[in-house]
Amino acid sequence: MSDLLSNLVLGAGVAFSWSALFYCFAGVSLGMVVGVLPGVGPLPAIAMLLPITFYIDPTEAIIMLAGIYYGGQYGASTASILLNLPGTPPAAVTCLDGYPMAKQGRAGVALFITAIASLVGSMFGIVLVGTFAPVLARFALEFGAAEYFSLILFALIGTSAIGGDSFLRSVSMVAVGLLLGIVGQDVTSGQFRFTFGIPGIADGLSIVAVAMGIFGVSEVMASAHVARDKKPESFGFRNMLPSRSDFRRAWPSMGRGSLFGAICGILPGAGASMAVFIAYAFEKRISKTPEIFGKGAIEGVTAPESANNATAQTAFIPTLTLGVPGDAVMAVMLGALMIHGINPGPGLIEEQPQMFWGLVVSFLIGNAILVILNIPLVGIWTRLLQIPYAVLFPIILALICIGVYSINYSTFDIFLVIAFGVLGYGMKLLRFPPAPLLLGFILSPMLEENFRRALLLSRGDWMTFLVQPISGVFIGLSTALVLFAVITALRRRGPGRHPGALSETE
Repeated sequence: MSDLLSNLVLGAGVAFSWSALFYCFAGVSLGMVVGVLPGVGPLPAIAMLLPITFYIDPTEAIIMLAGIYYGGQYGASTASILLNLPGTPPAAVTCLDGYPMAKQGRAGVALFITAIASLVGSMFGIVLVGTFAPVLARFALEFGAAEYFSLILFALIGTSAIGGDSFLRSVSMVAVGLLLGIVGQDVTSGQFRFTFGIPGIADGLSIVAVAMGIFGVSEVMASAHVARDKKPESFGFRNMLPSRSDFRRAWPSMGRGSLFGAICGILPGAGASMAVFIAYAFEKRISKTPEIFGKGAIEGVTAPESANNATAQTAFIPTLTLGVPGDAVMAVMLGALMIHGINPGPGLIEEQPQMFWGLVVSFLIGNAILVILNIPLVGIWTRLLQIPYAVLFPIILALICIGVYSINYSTFDIFLVIAFGVLGYGMKLLRFPPAPLLLGFILSPMLEENFRRALLLSRGDWMTFLVQPISGVFIGLSTALVLFAVITALRRRGPGRHPGALSETE
């Protein structure tokens, strides 16, 4: 306990500096804005702002990017409740009961209880980050090359098997990402691979161009033609406070949602989307009045919101202590750290204690800022939702081009981000998930390096991945996930289909 207090004091010295407070405030405020705007979300915003972080302190950069992430979770609920427009995929569950509450004239109650549920989930996740992450880091010190290879393989397969509806499409995107990740100069032999004589990719594809193209440009292209003619419902704040009955029903669901969110945040490949659906389904199953769900049940708002924000905090645990991101946002965070010369992994807490504990304390500060800002700014968010997309989207595209050009001052990078934007838009049309591609792209060098190292240490013995206990466990879990995905796909086949045919979802 004394060590934890001393570490928190160390983190407070970093997080309460004027510059860190500024970037924390800027991050969470911007996160709320992009969370409110349908079709934008925190991931494209983080990708677009990644070039700016190259010119500031690494700790403050991560504090700002993290603020955008969990700030976006808060903001996404606003559009879900007021307009039935989810700003992020997990916020779609909040629409189920949040929007009916707004239609009943209880929008103020829904927004207030959502802010409380988000705070509860975030606080639960922060406690786990501060207590569980150091323990996991000490355990990870036992990892060798074989263990890291198996863990990364498990994360990639987990993303494919759990994170999407189609296993075949997800795993194919992971394979594409792995291939894109090996473009450039081979670290071992120095040979150029898949460069096709293009000097601009001799050092590999830019993570910023890939992320901004697939998630930023493609989102603009996909949302530009969507009609946005809904107007916010008018409501007052005089009856904003929930009743005692609302609180009695909300508190238990907040706790259960926080627990589900924390578990899904730690597990690679699970993520917030799975957490909110599990939390919502569980509340509906155990409820004595399940018929009210979908008609304005307050548990249908508090459970997914607490799960969503708990996931946003605990997702940092595997990313920082193992160097393995659980979703696309954490993959971009991992890339940002690596660009700054910081290698996430078991040694991060010991080597960079100011960064880790400063980040933990900034979580507390950021969530406090979000609760203070969330309700008073609802009026501004509703007006922001009415900005014509014909004005908003050109500004976003201009910022993307300026950001990617500012990294290497190369016009080739602009063409690269446009190319990946077109690729990302095509993936959306064909329903190929982009997140597995980005995970595969970022983890590809680590996967290859540890694979080679493990075989060199074992003198080419492939059994080294099975005989090592920890590695064997992850290989077994990966095999189980593949079997689970295959069995699920087989069950989705319609009756009378040819045995070799695949269903549309596969």
